[in-house]
Amino acid sequence: MKIISTQKHNILIVLLVMAFFTGATIQFGEGSIPIGILMFLITLGLTTRFKLQGAYITKSSKFYIVLGIFILFADILYNLKAMNQLGTLDTMALFMGISFIAYGTGKYRRIGEFGIYMSGTFILLFLLFYIILPSLKNNFIHDFDHYFVLLPSLFIATSLTNMDLHIVGIETVHFNGFEDATVVIGGPCSGLYSMMLLLGIIVGYVKMENITENKNIYLLMFAAIVIAYFSNLIRVSILYIVGYYYGIEKMMFVHVYIGWFIFIIISFGMMMALNRIK
Repeated sequence: MKIISTQKHNILIVLLVMAFFTGATIQFGEGSIPIGILMFLITLGLTTRFKLQGAYITKSSKFYIVLGIFILFADILYNLKAMNQLGTLDTMALFMGISFIAYGTGKYRRIGEFGIYMSGTFILLFLLFYIILPSLKNNFIHDFDHYFVLLPSLFIATSLTNMDLHIVGIETVHFNGFEDATVVIGGPCSGLYSMMLLLGIIVGYVKMENITENKNIYLLMFAAIVIAYFSNLIRVSILYIVGYYYGIEKMMFVHVYIGWFIFIIISFGMMMALNRIK
């Protein structure tokens, strides 16, 4: 019981670390740099809360440590050279690098294994939907944004209020409320990031705990996709309402925080469900 309790504690800390680290990258890119720095410091503080179990301390593996360091430096150097802002893919790449280092140290081997599978799942799905499919001239992302995000969220928002919103493009909405503005609903607003992150959490936990034969895992994966999808519709609808009645500046402020906050709630609920399945 002690090992399981410690493992649950460590996984919850990992999710908090990932949440605050993701929040920090969002703040650096779209929000407040001081808040981003604060979130990054909280991330570092949380890493000191890991509990160790002597049974999991193994001989260090230089290969995994070197690989992890290489991934970290490669991603950082690439973004510095390209003058890019850190995005969700960068967050997962950095998280994978840290996970390889943890896997190689021995003391955090299982936590590292969870992080590798979690971030690896996200990266593979990201490459599929945002790199491979577009390279094949597939319009899945744009069609998904239009038919499964923009239209349903617009229906929800206009059903709850008397907003004057007009679709002017596949992913574009015109606001005629507090101010006249046009907003693009696409990219992270599609909700696919949340789905991929939640699937990554499930895959990482399943691999770490070796519970692949439990059929309830597939049901939980389906539930994660459904929950992430409808949560995103609510999030986008809230953004419409805030932008229409209070202006685009306040909408962007809410945009920086609301997705991150919802993800924390859903991911913790998912962890509770995983613990019950096990």
